[in-house]
Amino acid sequence: MALCAGASWHPHFDFWRCFTIGKLEHQLNEEIRDKELRVIGPDGSQLGILSAAEALRLAEEQDLDLVKIAPNSVPPVCKIMDYGKFRFEQIKKEKEAKKNQHVVEIKEVRMSPSIDVNDFNVKLKNAQKFLKEGNRVKVTVRFRGREMAHTSIGEELLKKFGEACAEVATVEKNPKLDGRHMTMFLSPKNTK
Repeated sequence: MALCAGASWHPHFDFWRCFTIGKLEHQLNEEIRDKELRVIGPDGSQLGILSAAEALRLAEEQDLDLVKIAPNSVPPVCKIMDYGKFRFEQIKKEKEAKKNQHVVEIKEVRMSPSIDVNDFNVKLKNAQKFLKEGNRVKVTVRFRGREMAHTSIGEELLKKFGEACAEVATVEKNPKLDGRHMTMFLSPKNTK
């Protein structure tokens, strides 16, 4: 009796319950119902076009699985391999690729038009740190009440901020007024 992946015995109901672990992209062994298959051996050699039963018999003789790797070709291509080992290697490669991937985040720096010099310098240092880490930075100036009449002050402040970050960043989007906020985007320069 062949059990499916992740089979478990249920003591109260006296039967085997099957459930899938992850998604299986390949058809295996008895799931392959094609009449003719182009079969590749475990060492990568071409074994020719065989019937599904003959290919399955060859795989079972070697204690391996018959896996359909190219279902859309005519006839479908199957390979004799250790499927468990193949899936393990595939998952390992996916994890490695995910680990080496860097997700670019957008960090935000908020200021007011009447910001003090020291506060401006602190915001500037934070933005430069974010840019050196490879993240994009959204610089926002928020206008309150009567400050809306002097949006040019906020625009000058953002331009000054952009010039101060010129060593590590380029201005991706120039200052733009949106309601009571004026925003500017900075992206890191590629140092690689």
